Amino acid sequence: MCYHAQQTKTSTEVQQRFNVSGEAQTGVFNGFSQPNMSVITAEAPNELQGFSWGLIPSWSKSKDIRRFTLNAKLETLAEKPSYRYAKRCLVITNGFYEWQWHDGGKHKQKHLIGIADQELFAFAGLYDEWIDRTTGEVVNSFSIVTTAAQGIMQEIHNSKQRMPLTLTPNTEASWLAGEVPQPFYEFQSIPVN
Repeated sequence: MCYHAQQTKTSTEVQQRFNVSGEAQTGVFNGFSQPNMSVITAEAPNELQGFSWGLIPSWSKSKDIRRFTLNAKLETLAEKPSYRYAKRCLVITNGFYEWQWHDGGKHKQKHLIGIADQELFAFAGLYDEWIDRTTGEVVNSFSIVTTAAQGIMQEIHNSKQRMPLTLTPNTEASWLAGEVPQPFYEFQSIPVN
């Protein structure tokens, strides 16, 4: 599953690639720390927004659910209450990290997965707005949609056989419009020490 990602490009590079305005979130992100990442929504398709990783459904009584909603399986989106009413977004990245297990699960190798020259791309995402009933705090949060591993991800993510649903420039708008495009999976893998 996808719990670690990076976005190391400048705001200008992100703005040009996605034809948007706004400041890009940069860094290496661990989903378990609920970082803000750059997203683009259908409601504001020309604006970068910073949403928190780990979807909190609007109906949830607390933020605690987010540790279980970092990823959303494409095959069960309609069945899971957490995702049933979520809206679609693009999660901006230029790479993600996965670990490949060796020797029967005794050793693992970290890989940076991306496309040529660490170019920008988008994960298919889901988001929701949650309002804390006690404080009035508004939190916009998201999940990364995952699908069955394909291509090199079948070899690298060899325990759960999953990968993020990654989009191309030609399929980003169709995801936002409610379609489920074929995932991009012609990744390059760079082993990381």
